[in-house]
Amino acid sequence: MARIWKFGSDVDTDQIVPGRYAPYMRPDADVGEAAFIEARPEFARNFQPGDLIVALDNFGCGSSREYAVEALVRRKVGAIVALSFARIFYRNALNLGLRLYVAPEIVQAVQDGNEVSFELASEEIVHAGRSYALPRLPAFSQEILEAGGIVAYVKQHGHFPGEADR
Repeated sequence: MARIWKFGSDVDTDQIVPGRYAPYMRPDADVGEAAFIEARPEFARNFQPGDLIVALDNFGCGSSREYAVEALVRRKVGAIVALSFARIFYRNALNLGLRLYVAPEIVQAVQDGNEVSFELASEEIVHAGRSYALPRLPAFSQEILEAGGIVAYVKQHGHFPGEADR
């Protein structure tokens, strides 16, 4: 079972990891320990690998801080489901191997603290006896995520997705 950590709209990268916790400010610290350290201090204490983040509109807005995504990857977030994502955050998440889904029905159905079953193989979330399908990701995104991110993909394949066909 996975716990839902629900957030509102416009969660920016400074809420995910405040600038003073950036890896270059604290080179010996794990940036994952700073995830939501001020916005939701209980997150670091209670988050379990595989838990899901659910949010309203524009999750990950603000700066292009890749380490905000890195913190969530290190916490082993199962996926983030939202109404929408900031484009740079979305791309950083894909590049670092973090699954993001736009799924309004799920956002409306779950509440903070709910327990759900996240079925990656069938791309569905089961909550209160009801199954919610997650939208299928494009094939190239799926390949990147399965590899563990864009760097891992390129190391495995020697090229970016779709490049070998050119």
